[in-house]
Amino acid sequence: MKSSSLYKHLALRAIEEKIKTGQVFTFEQYKMEIDDPEWIREVEQTQAGAFVSLYIEDELRGCIGTVEGIEPHIGEEIIKNALEAAFFDSRFQPVGKKELERLAISVDILKQKEPVESIKELDPQKYGVVVEHQRKRGLLLPALEGVDTPEKQLDIAAKKAGIMEGEKMRVYRFEVIRHR
Repeated sequence: MKSSSLYKHLALRAIEEKIKTGQVFTFEQYKMEIDDPEWIREVEQTQAGAFVSLYIEDELRGCIGTVEGIEPHIGEEIIKNALEAAFFDSRFQPVGKKELERLAISVDILKQKEPVESIKELDPQKYGVVVEHQRKRGLLLPALEGVDTPEKQLDIAAKKAGIMEGEKMRVYRFEVIRHR
């Protein structure tokens, strides 16, 4: 299995295990299932934010992520976010057993965010954005359908955060490594 597929498969295994046994799948268990020591080493040495997006027939079914890594390494980050996306995304009912076969998964690993001084530094196809005002924070991943200008990207991220028009916000950009 290619390393890109391993990230998606890890997320799927976490969801499957929770549905089938009620147990939380661990990265230690996953290491026993695969034979790719180089990939395992890379995962265990990487701490980063990650988004796990779930789709059924190209329709969003759940999406949860972290801007910065919270877990000890990216493997545990993916497991945590996969479970959150599948069972705790408030926009959707929890993923059911009958949906497993139709579930498509995308895993985005976030690179370090960097402050933006000008809208000219943004490109919605290349960079995701984080906007902040006081305790409000909104994020939008890059290369989303229908988001073709930096202005639209910032507007959507601000609305997600509950930042009102005219409120001064800090803007950051980030790149992702996308595993689809």
